[in-house]
Amino acid sequence: MYRLALTSVTRITTALAILIVLSTISWSTVASDGPIAIAIHGGAGTISRDQMSTEREAAIRGELKKALEAGHAVLAEGGSSLDAVTAAIRLLEDAPQFNAGRGAVLTEQGKVEMDASIMDGRTLEAGAVASITGLRHPIDAARHVMTDSPHVMLMGKGAETFASQFDLETMDEAWFITDFRREQLRQIQAQIEDAQTQENETAALNRTSSKDSTAWYSTVGAVAIDHDGNLAAATSTGGMSNKRWGRVGDSPIIGAGTYANNQTCAVSATGHGEYFIRHVVAYDICARMAYTARPLAHTADVVVNQVLKAAGGSGGVIAIDRFGRITMPFNTPGMYRAAIYRDGSMEVSIYGDEGRDQKNSTNAH
Repeated sequence: MYRLALTSVTRITTALAILIVLSTISWSTVASDGPIAIAIHGGAGTISRDQMSTEREAAIRGELKKALEAGHAVLAEGGSSLDAVTAAIRLLEDAPQFNAGRGAVLTEQGKVEMDASIMDGRTLEAGAVASITGLRHPIDAARHVMTDSPHVMLMGKGAETFASQFDLETMDEAWFITDFRREQLRQIQAQIEDAQTQENETAALNRTSSKDSTAWYSTVGAVAIDHDGNLAAATSTGGMSNKRWGRVGDSPIIGAGTYANNQTCAVSATGHGEYFIRHVVAYDICARMAYTARPLAHTADVVVNQVLKAAGGSGGVIAIDRFGRITMPFNTPGMYRAAIYRDGSMEVSIYGDEGRDQKNSTNAH
């Protein structure tokens, strides 16, 4: 009887062990073959059809589509979400239509200063660079800060010295500067000069910035989920046109312009950076999901269209949750954005009256 009991226990233990192994194998198979999805943005602001030429609109949509498909191809081939967002951002940094890399806005002195950040939702590791010059792809430098340094953010000459260890491509300053950005800076400075004849300098700066339709927030960003269920987010920008005093916005600040956590979501923001910093927008969206268990679309919309708007902040976000669901809310008339959803369908949108989110958003048109 004792031997029979012992044999039965042994069999049960063996069976349980087999079940555990099988369930682990099954979970791993599912996890490594989960849904993939990616979203990108190229900035938000006063973007309207009557201010957009047919040629420029076609070029912008084309560059968004190209960057989106490059990131998605990485995911489809089994690559990581980190590689996917990096691939997408690198193409956006090369596209002169956007405020990142080539085509970045100019400082008061007519120079280019760039910021970028990236975050791994699996480990919460992150890297960022601020106020750097000469690097063709600032996102590459941010990623090296994450993987090859004990730090999260490096800035200025120190960041450039650090990046020089990795043979990253550099370009002459003239390569970054476009005629469009030169004219944009000229117009802004002319408005400020005119306003200063009647107001003090601070009031003039504030008033001209708020009325200038070219001073929209043209940051670029990407969020993605890979087959293993890992989330990632990345953001890159030239900052604010006519910026002074080494101003840095939200894009390189983890939690403000970029955040990713596998437990909740990944977010990349674009907008008036000072407000996104004060309200820690990217982190707030992820944190609210954890605290309230509300869906991503609802949570992101509340932050963008209630919290930010109430504070006077303009802009939007792209976000993706741990199930691969994407939302792209904004409180401005338009936002350059594109996504390949987990069902494989694609969206490339510019204006507030197009795309999936316009049906469930309170965007200001």
